[in-house]
Amino acid sequence: MTNAVEVKQLRKEYKTYSSRSGLKGAFRDLLTRNYKVIPAVDSISFSIKQGEMVAYIGENGAGKSTTIKMLTGILTPTSGTVRVNGMDPHKEREKFTRTIGVVFGQRSQLWWDIAVQESFKLLKKVYKVPDQQYSKHMNDIIETLDIGPLLDKPVRKLSLGQRMRCELAAALIHNPPLLFLDEPTIGLDVLVKVKIRKFLKEINEKYNTTIVLTTHDLADIEAVCDRVIMLDEGRIIYDGGLQNLKNNWAEEKEIHFQFMEEVRMDELDSLNLPFKTTWELDDKNQTYITHVSEESDHITQLISAVVSRYKIKDVKIHETSIEEIVRNIYEQGMS
Repeated sequence: MTNAVEVKQLRKEYKTYSSRSGLKGAFRDLLTRNYKVIPAVDSISFSIKQGEMVAYIGENGAGKSTTIKMLTGILTPTSGTVRVNGMDPHKEREKFTRTIGVVFGQRSQLWWDIAVQESFKLLKKVYKVPDQQYSKHMNDIIETLDIGPLLDKPVRKLSLGQRMRCELAAALIHNPPLLFLDEPTIGLDVLVKVKIRKFLKEINEKYNTTIVLTTHDLADIEAVCDRVIMLDEGRIIYDGGLQNLKNNWAEEKEIHFQFMEEVRMDELDSLNLPFKTTWELDDKNQTYITHVSEESDHITQLISAVVSRYKIKDVKIHETSIEEIVRNIYEQGMS
C-alpha cells in the first residue's frame, strides 16, 4: 500500500522579537533587535497510508495547524521533507492542489453571494474536471450529503450546518485521494455532526479517500478514525491505534446503579470490598455512581457485592471517554 503522506524530520521555526527591560534596554532595542527562535513543529516524522483515516490532535498551540499548512503547501518548512501524494506541496503547486481537498471549519471556499451550484461550477473549472466525471461524481455526493434543496440558495442564506455540508461537497468536486479537515463540525448541532461523520466513512469506503482530521471534538475521532497522532509543544507524543490508546490510558470505568429502594451513601461506602470506592449521587436520575479500576475482577466484585445486598433496577458500565484519556496524557505525560 502506498503512502499518501510522508514526513521526515519536519521542522518549522518562527522568530519572535522580545524587548529588553528598562530605559537602557529600550535604547539598546533601538540599535539591535533581540530575537528568539521558537519551533512550532519540532522535527517530527510520520507516514499515512492511502485510505487511512487519521486524527491529528493536540491542545491549542501544539503545532497542529502549522503541520497541516505545511502538508497543504501554505507554509514552507524550515527544514525536513514533506511528500504528499508523491509530490512536494511547495514545488509542484498547481499539480499538487488537484490531488487534495481541504475544509477549514472557520473559512469558506464558496462564493458568499452566489448560488451554491454556481460555486460548484466555478470550482469545476478551477480543477478542470470533465463534464461527465463531474456529473456522475457530484450527483452521488449531493445525494449522500442531502444538499439538493440548497443548490439554488446563495451561501450567505445557509445555516452553519448547511454551509459545512456544501463545503465538504466543494472539497470533493475533483474527487481528491486525500482530504484535510480542520474542525469540520465546529459549532454544529448533533444531527448534522452525525450526518457528516457518516458521510466521511462512506467516501472512505467507496473511494479509498485518505482523511486527515484535526478536531477538538473527540466524538468525531471515535466515530471516524482508527489511528491517532497526538502533538504536544511541536512534538509527537503518541502515534498509534485509537483502541490501543483507550486500552492503555482508560484506567477506570464508571459504574452507574439505580436501586429499587432507598439506599444510604454511608452503606455503599462500607461495602465489603478489597479496594476503596467513592460514591456520588446523580439526583436528577437517582443514580449512584462510582469509579472502578479495570484491574483483574474489580468490576465483578463490586457488582456482586451490590447485588447481594440491594435490589437493582438498572446497572450501566461507562467506558472512560477519549476526552478524559487525552486529558490524562497531557497531565501525566506518556511515561
